[in-house]
Amino acid sequence: MIIYRYIAYQVLIGFTIATAVLLPLFSFFDLLDQLDDVGKGTYHVTDAFLYTAMLLPRRFIQIAPFVALLGTVAALGKLAVHSELIAMRVAGISPSRISLSPLTIGVLLLFVVIVLEHFVAPQLQQQAITNRAVALGLSAELGRNLGIWTRNEQNILRIGQMLHAHKAADIEILQLNDEGFLHQHTVAQFADISNDNTWQLSNVIIRTFTADGISAVRHHSMHWQSFLNQEDISTLTKPPESLSPFELARHVEFLRNTGQDAASYALTLWRKAGSALMTIAMLLLSIPFVFGSIRTGLSNKLVFAALIGIAVYLLDQIIANIGLILQLNPAFTALTPGFAMIILATLWLRRTF
Repeated sequence: MIIYRYIAYQVLIGFTIATAVLLPLFSFFDLLDQLDDVGKGTYHVTDAFLYTAMLLPRRFIQIAPFVALLGTVAALGKLAVHSELIAMRVAGISPSRISLSPLTIGVLLLFVVIVLEHFVAPQLQQQAITNRAVALGLSAELGRNLGIWTRNEQNILRIGQMLHAHKAADIEILQLNDEGFLHQHTVAQFADISNDNTWQLSNVIIRTFTADGISAVRHHSMHWQSFLNQEDISTLTKPPESLSPFELARHVEFLRNTGQDAASYALTLWRKAGSALMTIAMLLLSIPFVFGSIRTGLSNKLVFAALIGIAVYLLDQIIANIGLILQLNPAFTALTPGFAMIILATLWLRRTF
């Protein structure tokens, strides 16, 4: 039991060191990107640092598989270099039993990632995006002058800009009849959005299409009962990556129920599960990686592990983009790299032990 606690302690230190190296590196690139916007609007250096800090949980989630790989290799590699692993094996402790401690710490890492993914990272990232938009005087990033488009069975809605959570600008509503033909086209300059899904439209032009022709009516203001609730609007204006798994699942269902393309959101949802699989795969891969080359120096192990991590990361990105382009099943696209690495790691484990 003392030996297992000792190994677990060493692995925990390895995870901490790997995080201390990788997290500032990724955050530094975020900070450089934000510093380019300093001086625009009311966006200051402190805002750039705050934005970067609020993205730390998201970046930790992204690097978790590589923390698992490098941290375990560093910890077990150190034990191997100091001949401690050999002493343990001479004392009758099998490699599989030695591996229990790293796997236990890995499960703890996975639990931390799940908690961050559901309750911390989405909220902080969304707040960071909002704060940045306010400071820069920007609306939500909805596309290149296209706005966001959404629909239900009989209405197509375009929102040009979300000025803030309860006010939109440049609104278009296309109402279809039962046959699917355009019946009414409404354009409004602004929309004040209340919590009961009622929109107060201002400077409104309504064009009605009938067999007799087109008629137009102007209104200074009017009410419109939207098919979007506040959560739907909020979700539409956020990057898919910043949404929690629950928000993503809900939005994917909404898009599919209204006949819209949900591929990118579904892929993002399944990639969150794929990231957990990849973390498990990196844990399994790191164990035979060390035991299979005990005489190799620690620095060589870490360099080789880093190269494997980079290759796996690039391969995962390539597969995700190919799957999206070819319209492959999102679950298959997102989970295949993780399952493939788990199979490879398991085969290597059997060969090593």
